[in-house]
Amino acid sequence: MFTVTRFRAAGLFFAAMAALPAMAQTVSDDGAMPNANLNLPTSLTTFGKVDPTFRKPTAIVNGEIITGTDVDHRLGLIMIANGGKIPDEEKERLRVQVFRNLIDEMLQIQEAKANKIDITRAEIDQSFSRVSQNFKRTPEQMAQYLSQSGSSSRTMRQQIEAEIAWSRLLRRKVEVNVSDAEVNAIMKRLEEAKGTSEYRVGEIYLSATPENAPQVVDNLRKIIEQLRNGGSFQAYARQFSEASTAGTGGDLGWVRAAQLPDALAQAVQEISIGQIAGPIEIPGGYSVVYLLDKRQVLVADPRDAVLSLRQMAMTFPAGMSSADAQAKATEFGKATQSMGGCGKVDEVATGVGAEVVDNDQVRVRDLPGPLQDILLKLQVGEATPPFGSKEEGVRVLVLCGRDDPADAGAPSFEQIMAQLEEERVNKRAQRYLRDLRRDAVVEYR
Repeated sequence: MFTVTRFRAAGLFFAAMAALPAMAQTVSDDGAMPNANLNLPTSLTTFGKVDPTFRKPTAIVNGEIITGTDVDHRLGLIMIANGGKIPDEEKERLRVQVFRNLIDEMLQIQEAKANKIDITRAEIDQSFSRVSQNFKRTPEQMAQYLSQSGSSSRTMRQQIEAEIAWSRLLRRKVEVNVSDAEVNAIMKRLEEAKGTSEYRVGEIYLSATPENAPQVVDNLRKIIEQLRNGGSFQAYARQFSEASTAGTGGDLGWVRAAQLPDALAQAVQEISIGQIAGPIEIPGGYSVVYLLDKRQVLVADPRDAVLSLRQMAMTFPAGMSSADAQAKATEFGKATQSMGGCGKVDEVATGVGAEVVDNDQVRVRDLPGPLQDILLKLQVGEATPPFGSKEEGVRVLVLCGRDDPADAGAPSFEQIMAQLEEERVNKRAQRYLRDLRRDAVVEYR
């Protein structure tokens, strides 16, 4: 049994993270781009007016209607994921893409039903309840929240139905074979690569032809702008990426540079954790990459260490001058740097008027980046310098214990087998969806 993610996922908020690295998008198995063999005239004259921006977002897809309200409600889900921070001009561009995605979604549901795959209301209710729990709401509260945010429970339920139906259809219709030799070869390469760098990468991929490449690049630049203004990378990837990883919010998992196309490999090695690069031209289109994390292959990451900390917090009276606050913080730092271990924390805290809070089971990687760097250099019993502000007060963390992580183990034979199967199913899914689009009868109104 293996898990299938959709080619262009419906964008469920609870989509599971991939267990192993997924490959970046490349040219599909069937070769050239769709327009490669077209016989086009050298001089093109258009007979009649074509204005795609004038068309209203309403369509009949094989007899089933997609309305402007459907588009508005789906766009509302993107707004929720981005905290409502989307400019009006960006909304119009997103509206066109959402419209296309809804057509694909309708085709997928229709094809599943044609193959006698019906998703029950109970299955949809169960998934909707899980999404609601992620938002710390009951299903009823979630429905009200969606309505108040310009969306609806109906559009999310349709996403859920399409996600389950398409996944189930692919399991039934698509068969792939992965040999033991292929898996063993990957396990051998992983062992040989032990100690080298690997990266956890997010990707948004859009296919492109020579004719539409400028428009695709422009679209990706606008997405990057939204991401740098606080937009959700996962939300944009789920709704718009054409890579097989759309269903996991664009997450490629942990990959080595050699697993990526050369241009992407160079980009991820040049950016820091949390940074975005792109648009990057790769075979078949363009990508935007987001570096989520970095580590050494099969080597324990020190940021997975679990710490036992004691925190001392000092607040400043209202109206205290910056100079006086600085002097008090300096005094605080001197007292904590020379106190001689965790056993003296309560005594020192009382002397400087600070409060003590114990924090056990704190993973280094869950702390802010600057604090990670400081704590990884401390010995047990040592304290950080004071940090904070005059308004919020200053704090000192004292390291009382550290449980270092065990060496990272290689993924299992079964995990690698499942990942290879999933990648191949996703490639077939792309071709399957292209065939559905070609055969569909879509009337625009």
